[in-house]
Amino acid sequence: MTTLPNQTEKKLGLVIDLDICVGCHACVTACKGWNTENYGAPLADKDAYGAEPVGSFLNRIHSFEVQPETGPAQLIHFPKSCLHCEDAPCVTVCPTGASYKRTEDGIVLVNETDCIGCGLCAWACPYGAREMDPVEKVMKKCTLCVDRIYNDNLPEEDRQPACVRTCPSNARHFGDLGDPGSDVSKLVAARGGVDLMPEQGTKPVNQYLPPRPKDEEIDVLAPFLAPVTEDPKGFLGWLGKTLERLG
Repeated sequence: MTTLPNQTEKKLGLVIDLDICVGCHACVTACKGWNTENYGAPLADKDAYGAEPVGSFLNRIHSFEVQPETGPAQLIHFPKSCLHCEDAPCVTVCPTGASYKRTEDGIVLVNETDCIGCGLCAWACPYGAREMDPVEKVMKKCTLCVDRIYNDNLPEEDRQPACVRTCPSNARHFGDLGDPGSDVSKLVAARGGVDLMPEQGTKPVNQYLPPRPKDEEIDVLAPFLAPVTEDPKGFLGWLGKTLERLG
């Protein structure tokens, strides 16, 4: 079995703002595109529009309608991928050492040449964040785009995960959550970021910013549908009187 490092130099991870995620799936598309063409074995994607499509994804979005105690129901879009847990059960259960957690940055990776496709890591992960590639027969997972964030051939603004770089609403953030002074740590502190399923004891590095409560339902069409309570003035008043005379 693989052992976890006692501590890591950094805790690189994602902060996801559930208040502004619009569920557009841009992060899913960007993740699929980058990881199909670069790190590790390509992600399966066969017969996508046929009767029996086959594919694998490292990032998915689930949408839920949530009814708070007060106020209107809210539609919450919930992105989910590997959380790069400090106490990662997917690593300690791996029989070949293919799954491992890096000491230098805390990223959990899979050495695909050592993966035998037994699926034990998928069973151990409480978040369902691991996926067996149906073509390559190896376990796939989010790598935080490790081949992007350290790539000196890319412009500095592109040295972040593809999902973060692509998000149109700026709902995804990347950085060192082990550094209290980092932008992501400050964001978590300001917004009350939370662990996903903390009762599992995995200590996920990724954090979620909870959606803000909505005070009241907003009807965007109301101003246009409101009845006219007084005689219109100006051009509209002149036009109305003119039409009345013509009628």
